[in-house]
Amino acid sequence: MDTPEHHWVNEYRAGNAVALDNLIEHTRRPLYAFINKMMEGHADADEIFQETWVRAIQNLNRYRDDKLLSWLFRIAHNLIIDRIRKRTRLTSFEQASTDEGQSFAERLAEPSPSPADTAASNDMQAHIGAAVQQLPPEQREVFLLRTEADLPFKEIARIQGVSINTALARMQYAVHKLRSELRSRNLAPESAHE
Repeated sequence: MDTPEHHWVNEYRAGNAVALDNLIEHTRRPLYAFINKMMEGHADADEIFQETWVRAIQNLNRYRDDKLLSWLFRIAHNLIIDRIRKRTRLTSFEQASTDEGQSFAERLAEPSPSPADTAASNDMQAHIGAAVQQLPPEQREVFLLRTEADLPFKEIARIQGVSINTALARMQYAVHKLRSELRSRNLAPESAHE
């Protein structure tokens, strides 16, 4: 299949540096959105985006996949997992960890929404976004890859290194948790099926 991405990869391999700019710009929005949402808006999303492309460029000559964006998502996924593991090892539960100087314990203990969330209480997207950020990382990733990147579950399973049934189950759990969270805020109708 000859896609613009495939053409640009071949052009870059042939020495055309502009082709790399085209690749980065073509994938910037979905890739950066995925990274930013997985990192919960942390400042290191820029670093992960850049590192994803550094690793992609280093391995572009070995790249044989037809789906460049899926490949980039896998690289970003691995970098995010590494960053989370590193952060978990380096950060204690009580250590200040947010820009506001809150510890994880304080942050977890806050059940009330922030003033920005309160101001946006009529905005369904703000509520869904907040609920998505509360999902466990694996479920949040499946949800974002499916809804934001529109990837098929087979591809999501490959990115996460799990079976397709596990990816489907993670999506099902994520949707159930999101519905429950929105229902608790009186933003989703009760379902007879649950």
